Amino acid sequence: MCLPWPFGCCQMNKSLHSAKVFQLKCPVQKYAWGKLGLNSEVAQLKKSADTTFSVEECETYAELWMGTHPSGPATIINNPTLEGTLLKDWIIKHPESIGQKVEDKFGPDLPFLFKVLSVNKALSIQAHPTKEHAERLHQLMPDKYPDPNHKPEMTIALTPFEALCGFRPLSEIKMFFEVVPELKAVVGEVAAELISAESRQTLKNCFTSLMTCPEESFKKHLHSLIKRLQDTKQEDKLDQKLRSLLLRVHSQFPGDIGCFGVFFFNYIVLEPGEAMFLAANEPHAYLAGDCVECMACSDNVVRAGLTPKFKDVKTLCEMLTYQSRSVKDTLFPSVNDPCDKFVVTYNPPVPEFAVSKIQIPAGTSSYELQVIDSGSILLILSGGAQARNATLGSGSLALSRGTIIFVSAGETLQLKDISKNMLMFRAMSKL
Repeated sequence: MCLPWPFGCCQMNKSLHSAKVFQLKCPVQKYAWGKLGLNSEVAQLKKSADTTFSVEECETYAELWMGTHPSGPATIINNPTLEGTLLKDWIIKHPESIGQKVEDKFGPDLPFLFKVLSVNKALSIQAHPTKEHAERLHQLMPDKYPDPNHKPEMTIALTPFEALCGFRPLSEIKMFFEVVPELKAVVGEVAAELISAESRQTLKNCFTSLMTCPEESFKKHLHSLIKRLQDTKQEDKLDQKLRSLLLRVHSQFPGDIGCFGVFFFNYIVLEPGEAMFLAANEPHAYLAGDCVECMACSDNVVRAGLTPKFKDVKTLCEMLTYQSRSVKDTLFPSVNDPCDKFVVTYNPPVPEFAVSKIQIPAGTSSYELQVIDSGSILLILSGGAQARNATLGSGSLALSRGTIIFVSAGETLQLKDISKNMLMFRAMSKL
């Protein structure tokens, strides 16, 4: 018998629990870096699911939150007895809905937050602490680090998605010291250390020297670099893509030390379906595009550039892995499900979450969602169907673009009347 990968077969006795399936209403976050109006996938999905939702073309729609986070909790809708109930409150009363192993480890709550992001402007150069480090930071600065949890993240592109992620191969950084004199000047004398001896320690010394360079000095050199790159008559050895990226980032954050980060971090363009996993202490910055994201529930972000928010440069420079790698090695693979030809799963090395992408081709007469031993959230990106479940009785749920469904542990959905090609993403815990 083929078991659903990687979670195993759920053998829960339904008579022992009150599992349910229902639709969710989820909030939108209007951060300044989001895309405007209906250019935003977030706004489009929200509008598709809720025709009463008003989209203003001058507003930014950055994130769609699907989960129980107190800053943006989901509520139950289209259920006459539960209408308007917070998903978090329902789970507290029905902890079996998230699975016994999940409840035992994390308590009666979802340990993940599922999102859609629409990025128009660079987010901060940042990293997330380990669990132990998060606990220390929370004790020292609870106003800046509001909880004691870590925040690993998984990003899956919906459109071409640009990001900075992880340190470049040291040979590339050394090359930039040779062809970008302004960078070498800002890094200072320690640049020679990396040139003569490639190691994590010399990389750490160079990056720390960059990020702690006095403002007057780095702004002078950054201004000189930008002016030189803007002069199209001057020859330059920089790759055109990197040149354009630096000019774009500087236009968004003029005079910011983080602009020099493009020379230290890998510049990645994820194609739809490609992913990257951001473990603790890995530097990154999203730049542009739409993606699905899943993370452990936490608000702990250590920032050091490309942001008007609080910068904790010392902490960031101390905590990073300083593991350099290629763009290819930065990508996180998906794995075909051996039991379901329509499913690929992104399975990071953390217990809080995994994400499955489900693509059902047009012409498929029916489909049954796998039963797993975890509560999960299902997002429909395209296509449509009628969904049935034993707890719905004779009723059904209409699935279409933007629909968001909570599926309790041990439950399934039977899809009928499938229209067009369906694309869905499902976030879950895995223990």
